Amino acid sequence: MATRYPPEFRHRAVELARQREKPILRIAQDLGISDATLHGWLKQADIDEGHADGLTTEERAELVQLRRANRVLTMENEILKRAAAFFARENVLPK
Repeated sequence: MATRYPPEFRHRAVELARQREKPILRIAQDLGISDATLHGWLKQADIDEGHADGLTTEERAELVQLRRANRVLTMENEILKRAAAFFARENVLPK
């Protein structure tokens, strides 16, 4: 599983990369992260700041939360359907 870095660390890494004093690969090595990770953070920072199209960090978090809620509601609905069918069958069949 991917390591989660604190937002302050990400923000500072993006600032360092944008200063262009060193190549991105070297900055990533100095920080102990992969260059692909740093490129991803740069891309997401551009989206969050409105310089590029895409889902912002807040929109992504909301989408994750809504998908999770949708999964729970779908499961609850399926359970209720099965319970209704069970009780309907129990009331129709003679004892």
